[in-house]
Amino acid sequence: MKKGQVLEGIVERVAFPNKGIVSVEGEEQKVIVKNAIEGQKIRFSINKKRKGKAEGRLLEVIEKSPLQTEEECAYFGKCGGCMYQGVPYQEQLKIKETQVKNLLAPVLLNAGYELDEIFEGVKESPRSLAYRNKMEFSFGDEVKDGPLSLGMHKRGSFHDIVTVDGCRIVDEDYSKILRGVLDFFTERQVPFYHKMGHVGYLRHLLVRKAVKTGEILIDLVTTTQMIEGIDTKELLSEMVSMICSLDLEGTVVGILHTENDSVADAVINERTELLYGQDHFDEELLGLHFSISPFSFFQTNSLGAEVLYETAREYVADAGNGKVVYDLYSGTGTIAQILAPVAKEVIGVEIIEEAVEAAKENAKRNHLENCEFLAGDVLKVLDDIEQKPDFIVLDPPRDGIHPKALEKIISYGVEKMVYISCKPTSLARDLEVLLARGYEAERICCVDMFPQTTGIETVCLLGKRKPDAKVKIGIDMDDYYRIRENAESK
Repeated sequence: MKKGQVLEGIVERVAFPNKGIVSVEGEEQKVIVKNAIEGQKIRFSINKKRKGKAEGRLLEVIEKSPLQTEEECAYFGKCGGCMYQGVPYQEQLKIKETQVKNLLAPVLLNAGYELDEIFEGVKESPRSLAYRNKMEFSFGDEVKDGPLSLGMHKRGSFHDIVTVDGCRIVDEDYSKILRGVLDFFTERQVPFYHKMGHVGYLRHLLVRKAVKTGEILIDLVTTTQMIEGIDTKELLSEMVSMICSLDLEGTVVGILHTENDSVADAVINERTELLYGQDHFDEELLGLHFSISPFSFFQTNSLGAEVLYETAREYVADAGNGKVVYDLYSGTGTIAQILAPVAKEVIGVEIIEEAVEAAKENAKRNHLENCEFLAGDVLKVLDDIEQKPDFIVLDPPRDGIHPKALEKIISYGVEKMVYISCKPTSLARDLEVLLARGYEAERICCVDMFPQTTGIETVCLLGKRKPDAKVKIGIDMDDYYRIRENAESK
């Protein structure tokens, strides 16, 4: 194999999250090709080859996988959002279960445990389609100098945008809003922000809709650049009128305008003004009410979140009754408030100040007086909390827990903790440390929060290992922290 060479092969399996392992006729070496599905025959080009490993870039699907038996989204393969369109939902769950087990089994086996003895399978999302409550659409063009587009990034492209006004993982209201806004700005020839030249006005359209209440919040993100011959205040006023005239199933409760001149291709709030209604929408989870702003973290699958949090509450069970519970990486305090009725006190720690303020307001709204929320990095804030925990819930970001913060968490010596992970590779890494430092995995299950995609949530109940337990640990802790810190520095 040589770099640049074009080959064909069959995808034998897919490793988390989307790494297809491809066999090529006449070649002993396997090739990793992203975004392929098991059983597909594909054409790809070799773009990396070093140290006995080869990686390829997907060029074409020659033959579909035998698993792809259902209708696909019109944008499947172009849009970079979904991976498993066309694969029956139960098969998607099997794929994700296999991937998670392949990651966690070696870690547990190294510590003397069998995963099958504690793994409880994958809990499915109540909806496999039209489940998302949030979309961040980008303005751009699908081809250079083409007409204005509004939607998702084209797979593998930094620049090209695919208009997805028929996306299947959101309901029809999203498509109506997207098409209405796109047509509105197309007719007025308003330019989008060009990432390379840093010139233009339109950047993103953020749409959030509550599943339970049907309330919709919309935020248009632009630069502060003037548009020749156009009064932007009048333009935005007309946009509001257009949106309010759309025939939607839900109710638009707020429309906002956020200014962002950052060069980063992300929704960054430098200044936000309210154009219509209110600056938040309301959602319900497990009988509790939550007020959510445009930038607050909230699980993107409301019905799936109920399954996830019910699972966490089940894992906590009697261990949290009448106890002090830490909810670390607490976001808007959803888990904390679900546990509050049975706990003595719940202390949430979250680095995003806006999320902390939202958590405090939501706790008041739900008449929960035993919740305290602190803003700051878990690594630093833990030193300032006088009340020590009896139980800890961990729900870190995708990269997992900083090693020094993990050391502090372990040092509390709590009898039980629950680790909720949205990235099983991070869980596998942190779990190895927790097992080495005196904990054992008692129960593990997955909750599919992201149907049609590669994402999966994993919930792990950990208990303090009994003194007489026999366990083997194949990890040198000094080496572990050295390797991890080197990786983070890069």
